[in-house]
Parts: sequence; structure tokens; C-alpha cells
Amino acid sequence: MTVQREGIDHQLYRHRPKPAAPIWLLPNFARVAVCIFLYFECFELEPVQDSFRDPRFHSTMGNLHPNARSHTLFEYGNRVGIFRLLKALDRQGLRATVAANAQACQKYPYLVGEFSRRGYEFAAHGSSANAMITSRMSEADQRAFILNSIEIVTQETGQRPRGWIGQDYGESTVTPFQLAEAGIEYVADWGNDDRPYFMRTTPPLLSIPNQAEWDDVQMVWHRQVSLPDYSKTVQSAFDVLYDEGKSSAAFFGIHLHPWLMGWPHRIGYVEAILERVMTKSDVWHATAGVIADHCLRNHS
Repeated sequence: MTVQREGIDHQLYRHRPKPAAPIWLLPNFARVAVCIFLYFECFELEPVQDSFRDPRFHSTMGNLHPNARSHTLFEYGNRVGIFRLLKALDRQGLRATVAANAQACQKYPYLVGEFSRRGYEFAAHGSSANAMITSRMSEADQRAFILNSIEIVTQETGQRPRGWIGQDYGESTVTPFQLAEAGIEYVADWGNDDRPYFMRTTPPLLSIPNQAEWDDVQMVWHRQVSLPDYSKTVQSAFDVLYDEGKSSAAFFGIHLHPWLMGWPHRIGYVEAILERVMTKSDVWHATAGVIADHCLRNHS
């Protein structure tokens, strides 16, 4: 008889130590599945009353009202920075999974067109950069938030999102169940593994790792890691996963926020990461949806 305890064992998934995990095989026996997550966000100058934002943001991203400085920062990302990142991805022939705020899709149709033209995949990413899901919300409000975000992304992009990437990892205890009920197939909020796994929802929701340890915002903004150390850390993580992938493949996500990494003094560090990853031949470059398809066909 299995006894559930608070912590690592609960109703969402069962604890799975790495030695007990099944071997993950990728197309052409690749060692690592690499996915680019490109964040398409907008910052509300006048957020909805009672909306909740990540309290870790500080300084110019703090609780000023109205916060014109933060709004300007995000505007730079969507006016200028995004095009540096698109150029870097184009140079390497990489397609991205776009974590799309519903309001960003409404405000920036030109960028929606740029992503669509490149064959990028859209994943729902909530409403805006300063509104995240929290347990302070009722279950009904959370459900409405999810469904509204999915509906707007679908309308504005012509592509119904198959995945969900929570704004600033915002979830409650019921979010995965509500995502599964809404027809979402994968969620990229959890950083507790190096490979995807299925959650105990109905139907099963695939958790694609969100490896926040080398997310650009987590490192450069929150932890204030230097840019050379950021780039070196991401490349080192890839090297280890690539080496371990000889026996069972691993997942490697690269998370890029235009408002942060699209600046002239930062883009070179992103390009160095992409160049390092692209030097390996036995790597599978895919969007999150393509990776989900592979898991559903072969590992369910």
C-alpha cells in the first residue's frame, strides 16, 4: 500500500528517482531534446484590481503605481529587443515555442505575424506579465482566467495553444487539473526533472521541465548573476545533460525574455549559448508541442 505524504508524494505525480525512470528515447537516438522558449509578454500600466504579480521583482520593477518604468522596459523588448533574438534564432535555423500573454497577442499583431511566418508554436502564458495565477483566486476565477487566456491566444494567432506556461510559474493546487480539463496537453511550469513525465490528471497532462536554474530572468535579474557567468552556466548545464544523454536522453530548455536579453550588451551572450548547442550533431531541436507529440506516441 502506498502512503501519500505532504511534499514529494502527492496526487499530481509520484516521486520518481532518476535510476528508476524509464529510458527516454528520442528521434535518431539524439542525446538531448533542445527547446527554445521565447517569452511574448506585455506589462499592464494599470493592472486589474486584486491581480497578483511576482513579488520578487524589485527596484524599477517594484510596486510603483503607475509603473511607467517597467512598462517602458517591456515596450523596448517588444519594439526592439525581440528582433535581435529573432535574428539570432534565424541564424541557427531554430524554431521557438512562444509563451504568449493574451494581451500581448492583442497589442502586437505584427509580432504575432513574425512568429507565425517562422512556424513558431504558441503556448498560452496567462493574461499579462503582472497577473499570475495564485491560490488567492477562487477556483471559478482561475478556470475563467485559463479559458479566457486560451481563447484570446487562439483568436489572435489562429492557433489553439496545446501548452500552458504559467506567468512567473504561477499555479495553485488545482491548476494542472483545470488545464487538462481545458484541453491543454502539456505544462511547462515544473522544474523537478530532466525529462518530461505525465501527471495524474484526466486526461494525463505532460509536464515538460521548466529548468529555472538557468532561466535568464531568474539568473540575470533576480540573482544578478554577471552576463559571462550566465552564459557559462547555461552552456555547462547543456554539456552535463549532453554527456548524461548517452544512456537516456535529457531535456534542455533555453528561456529568453526580449525585455531582458534583447539589449545590445546582452544579445552576444545568447548567441554564444545557441552556437554552443548547435555544434552538437546528435541533438534534437524541437518545439514543446513536437516533444509532447513524441511523448504521447511513444512514452504514454
